Amino acid sequence: MKESSRSHNQHKNNNSAAKSKHAASGSKSAPGGYAKAGTSRNAQHQAPRDTKNEARTGEKTSPRGQQGPLDRQQDVHNARTHKPRQAKPHGSGAAKQHATGNEKSHQSRNVKPKASRDAKSYTPRDAKQQAPRLSGHEHAEELRIGDQIVVTIKRLGINGEGVGYYRRKAAFITGALPDEVVHAKVTRVQDKFINADMVKIEKRSPQRADAPCPVFGICGGCQIQHISYPGQLKGKEEIVREAFSRYAGLPELRMKPILGMEHPWGYRNKAQLQLGLQEEGVIAGLYAADSHRLIDITGCPIQHPKVNEAVDKTRNVLQRLGIPVYQEKSNQGIVRTIVVRWGFQSGQLQVTLVAANDRIPRLDQLVKELRLAMPELTSIALNVNPKNTSLVFGNKTTILWGADSIEEALGDLEFTLSPRAFFQLNPLQTVKLYESVRTAAALTGKEVVVDAYCGTGTIGLWLAPYASEVRGIESIPEAVEDAKANAARNGRDNTSFYEGNAEELLPRWVKSGFKADVIIADPPRTGLDPRFIEAVLRTKPKRFVYVSCNPSTLAKDCKELLDGGYSLEWVQPVDMFPQTAHVEAVALLVKE
Repeated sequence: MKESSRSHNQHKNNNSAAKSKHAASGSKSAPGGYAKAGTSRNAQHQAPRDTKNEARTGEKTSPRGQQGPLDRQQDVHNARTHKPRQAKPHGSGAAKQHATGNEKSHQSRNVKPKASRDAKSYTPRDAKQQAPRLSGHEHAEELRIGDQIVVTIKRLGINGEGVGYYRRKAAFITGALPDEVVHAKVTRVQDKFINADMVKIEKRSPQRADAPCPVFGICGGCQIQHISYPGQLKGKEEIVREAFSRYAGLPELRMKPILGMEHPWGYRNKAQLQLGLQEEGVIAGLYAADSHRLIDITGCPIQHPKVNEAVDKTRNVLQRLGIPVYQEKSNQGIVRTIVVRWGFQSGQLQVTLVAANDRIPRLDQLVKELRLAMPELTSIALNVNPKNTSLVFGNKTTILWGADSIEEALGDLEFTLSPRAFFQLNPLQTVKLYESVRTAAALTGKEVVVDAYCGTGTIGLWLAPYASEVRGIESIPEAVEDAKANAARNGRDNTSFYEGNAEELLPRWVKSGFKADVIIADPPRTGLDPRFIEAVLRTKPKRFVYVSCNPSTLAKDCKELLDGGYSLEWVQPVDMFPQTAHVEAVALLVKE
């Protein structure tokens, strides 16, 4: 899960984009949403609510996971073959398959409430308790928007929704959990699936928990805070297992236990929040789903406490000094966005203000007040974006005070992060992910490795001490330059990085006599280019290691490789973004 570098910004829409490359330091990320983002093919990251994308970039202004057509097929398909017991009239529901679960709810640190909890928090006390008007339709095709149905939830969907079946049609129900029986109000009816909002819980899952965040279900950054952490991990394993069963024909998947976090809170090292004005003053937050309504996320429990603290203090200084906040509708004001990054290893703090112009009043006083409020500050920067656009960053960045970058590390790799450089949002889990890749590669020091879709080269640099040679391929010129700089900084002199498309460069190298022992690919959310798969099958490396942020496309691509003479040794899920529905996975394929 990589992030690309420099010019990549996010779009303020709610659709998930291709996953992004590891940035100046490297990783996918997000999401946004918190989770991955963009790809080496996308120079601009999608913003608000792209959950995997900060889930591939990790750089969204308001990450929310949106399920795309490729993802939804995984659950819709099962409606065709699912055979529930004959349902009773008036929507009594399908057969109940009860999952087990004795996980206890995760207890997180207290979060200062900023907004009242509503029904979207998905707890029994919040669900509407009125007697539902159940649908009397005998066939799912007869359902209409507003009808209420009773559904037994079978599993967790790829966006964190509950998935069940009503009259053999897949039903995606927001807020419902596996092993629950729920009443739900139909919001959308399609040929192959139904969308519905939960109204009442008839049978409650033991994995259901109270979400600690007061704006959970509203801001959209997280999708599954209402599930205990053991329940989250179990649900993500099932998402991966279901994808391989559906798309690769492997119901008995060789899957290792998911790698979770000991403390699945406060893991995000960066916040990128929009500014707005409300009755209480200046707020910093994310846009609610499908709107431009800004939600204050003060005290966000998945952000590192230092990040939350820096956002609050920066906002307070701006308000105290009366610095005009940009208003999109009127095209008035100056400061648009606060971007804060905290170095987990270095303990350095970077604050960047994104403004409509550089004519900020009382600028010297602003810098002074920020330094007084945050003595640990390492860098204060100003980025100018004069366009009324969905992109967050502009092309011009000025250092107002301090260093032009902060330091950060992954293992023994060191990185320099400028204000616009992308870096993995969860460094602790990134180490686990990269170690899983190293285990899969099984390097002895003699192998030649290709790191395809390499972004700024972090996976290749991680493996370089254990290989004879590492070649990285990346289509974005700026990312290639960053990879070379990272290699020089860390003394990885057995690495080289090339600009181009992997599906074009790899066959050219093979034709000239180049032979790769191990190929590693970390593609965008849309998966591998078909031409790249063909090139791998022609190259025939002993080992192919696939790093993915989308279980559906991972399984589909693996099916092509299995048909081409590879065997799937194992899959290792990694929970890069706790409290969200996103799941990473490393798959090892070996040439038979």
